[in-house]
Amino acid sequence: MARQTQNCELETKNRKPETLYDSLHMGRSSIDLYSNDVGAPFTDIKSFAAYVGGSPTNISVGMRRLGGKPALLTALGQDPVGDFLLNFLEKEGVETKYILRKPGHRTSAVILGIEPPDKFPLVYYRDNCADIELTIDDVLAAPFAKSRVFQFAGTNLSREPSRSATLFGAEVARQAGTEVVFDIDFRPDQWHDPRAFGVTARCAFRLTDIAIGTEDEINAAMLTDPAQITLTHSQVSDTKVKGDTEEAIAKILALGPKAVIQKRGEQGARVHLCSQEIQNPRSPEHSSDKIQNSFDVPGFPVEIYNILGAGDAFGAGFLYGYVNGRGWYESCRIGNACGAIVVTKHGCANFMPTYKELMEFVKPYGGL
Repeated sequence: MARQTQNCELETKNRKPETLYDSLHMGRSSIDLYSNDVGAPFTDIKSFAAYVGGSPTNISVGMRRLGGKPALLTALGQDPVGDFLLNFLEKEGVETKYILRKPGHRTSAVILGIEPPDKFPLVYYRDNCADIELTIDDVLAAPFAKSRVFQFAGTNLSREPSRSATLFGAEVARQAGTEVVFDIDFRPDQWHDPRAFGVTARCAFRLTDIAIGTEDEINAAMLTDPAQITLTHSQVSDTKVKGDTEEAIAKILALGPKAVIQKRGEQGARVHLCSQEIQNPRSPEHSSDKIQNSFDVPGFPVEIYNILGAGDAFGAGFLYGYVNGRGWYESCRIGNACGAIVVTKHGCANFMPTYKELMEFVKPYGGL
């Protein structure tokens, strides 16, 4: 009962007295090779552009560009690809002192085809990858107690030792008073059995303050039958999962999180809170109103160029607003705007907006 009461508190800004970082991000990092031949079938691609990728890595870059102070806990191989990523992150101003180099392992890679509006075939190269080798010792050396928020992604949980290290990190964060944000991040090809994803995610929710995911990712967290999954055009980043989403959200909230943020693409986001007595979504002053348990936050309609990375841009924008006390509604509006900006671009981390670019973008839509 104490756990549930704690998670239903109305406060949306972590006011830890001594923090060095706004956010600590843990998980995968990669070189992303995106097709330069937009619209061409994968078999006809002639060249690729090289970018930095990996969900927590992307979010850390997005946080930094908006003006936040993020730190990144990931691992790279002792290879030129790792050098490429580290060079980019250092130039961006992300705290890199907690990035490990893992001898004998490779920096991972992603290759993406771009066939708008709805075909984005993706292939992961994560065999023997370095970031899945993060350990409990690596977690113990990271600044969990000096961060306002600890954010991690579902792919962290797909294999050991990263699985145990991530769950341990969530425990350390909770003990230190650092809020835990779980980006559900369902990638079916990274799991030996998609049902194992649900089992593991449900364990992680018990250590989570805020869960973020699409309708399909939320359904995957309660998956009972692999037949619920539909994967077309190798779109690992846009896997369809059938299920009762409202029921799944209720079950997630019952496990402990105070909020589930449902990403809804061009429709924006839907915020689900664990108590009827919740913060007024439009007020950053934490006033209390009797309103519905869930409410919608509208998005920003744009023409889609590339969907990959939109969710990470949303996560960066939402977290930036959240740690700065902007309230559920405005934090999601910032997230929606960042996602809308990135879907019009060729890549993800390299195209995250600055705060100035964000504010210029929202002006024609009436602002945040």
